Amino acid sequence: MRAWQINSNEGIDALELVERKACKPGMGEVCVRVRASSVNYRDLATIRDPASRNLPLPRIPNSDAAGEVIAIGEDVKTVAVGDRVTSCFFQDWEAGPCTPRAMDSALGGSIDGVLAEEVILSARGVVSIPGHLTYEEAATLPCAALTAWNALIGTANLKSGDTVLLLGTGGVSIFALQFAQLMGIRAIVTSSSDNKLTRCREMGAWQTINYHTSPDWELEVLKLTDNIGVDAVVEVGGAGTLDRSIAATRVAGTIALIGVLTGGQINPVAIMRKSIRLQGMYVGHRQMFESMNRAITMHDLKPVIHETFPFKSARDAFHAMEAAGHFGKLVITL
Repeated sequence: MRAWQINSNEGIDALELVERKACKPGMGEVCVRVRASSVNYRDLATIRDPASRNLPLPRIPNSDAAGEVIAIGEDVKTVAVGDRVTSCFFQDWEAGPCTPRAMDSALGGSIDGVLAEEVILSARGVVSIPGHLTYEEAATLPCAALTAWNALIGTANLKSGDTVLLLGTGGVSIFALQFAQLMGIRAIVTSSSDNKLTRCREMGAWQTINYHTSPDWELEVLKLTDNIGVDAVVEVGGAGTLDRSIAATRVAGTIALIGVLTGGQINPVAIMRKSIRLQGMYVGHRQMFESMNRAITMHDLKPVIHETFPFKSARDAFHAMEAAGHFGKLVITL
């Protein structure tokens, strides 16, 4: 079977499409014929700099896959041949707080990922695909969707009528916008593109802010919230945007820290003075994934896919992620 693999620290164009021996599932494992794999910023970062992550090479990238089960190993009772499933980002995180053991089971990082025609996964490391979704749509769920769900529900514990600030229009932010709509949460979205902000308003965003024309966007957020601030921020920028996010958050609000897209340093004083909860987040666990899928099914939610790429052109998908012009998700199809 064919797989893309990272062989060096030379970036996207050094990715190699190779033939690998197909493996049989062992005890508690399943073999999945991959039909689609979505791209996350974390996948791009891993490809660009595997050395800083101390990854053994070669390594198959990507955490998110959707496909059908084509074989099962011994003692597998929860999954059957023919089931449509998605991968869990962490292969060994059933529930509860994250642990070092869970971290060591991250696909496309600590262990081989899913950018291959067939993959061996733990039977407890897959979940059923909502029936109304295609493989391409389902492949967007394991990382970006679950991260957004965890930020709003698991971390910030938002409820109807609350207000959330979403930075940008990448996969996590757009899923957070969709989930906010499901739950009656008011969303403020920032972007440098008026066209993207128009799309966000069409999707139900309460307010939008262009951070190029309003560089002090935290002041705009305060104006929109009667100088109180938002209840929560889905913070995908990192240190470069965190000071503004803190200023835009109400006293005793929550910031779900997800991304590291911008450089800079963090000053903790304002966090203390405003009694803000700053929670680092890394996706979510299997039980949370299943809960999210129930909500997706109930509301017939459809993920937003910006563009799809054929498997042979996987490098193009990572270049598109690097260009950062997408709205929603980028997906590789097999």
